[in-house]
Amino acid sequence: MSEHRRFRSGAPRAGTRGVAAALLVAMTVGGAGCAARQLPAAGEGPWEGSASWYGVDFHGRRAADGSRYNMYELTAAHRTMEFGTRLLVTNLENGRTVKVTITDRGPFIEGRIIDLSFAAAQQIGMLDTGVARVRLEVVR
Repeated sequence: MSEHRRFRSGAPRAGTRGVAAALLVAMTVGGAGCAARQLPAAGEGPWEGSASWYGVDFHGRRAADGSRYNMYELTAAHRTMEFGTRLLVTNLENGRTVKVTITDRGPFIEGRIIDLSFAAAQQIGMLDTGVARVRLEVVR
């Protein structure tokens, strides 16, 4: 059977896998320096904005990082920070702080910069108001 016929029938041509592997390596290495995929440095920030919290409706569901959301753990959702990023969150209205780990994506309401777990929101005293002005700082 001719080379042309094998290629048209769907069988890969010699060397195709090598080219695909090289392309994959180039994309992986080339993307390694992308700022959106890097952990922010300790002390980076601070960022200020509105925080909200989420709890019962999401308890036990899968978070974006693959874990199960537990409203009693000190976790949070952020749109872009890498999973595992640790943040110090300060409620600017009362000065209370909490350290959280990013495990999920959100918030999806314009103007909000972070969604805190029930426990984290409770620790900084924002359960009753539902939304609070906060400062975010990366910690290790």
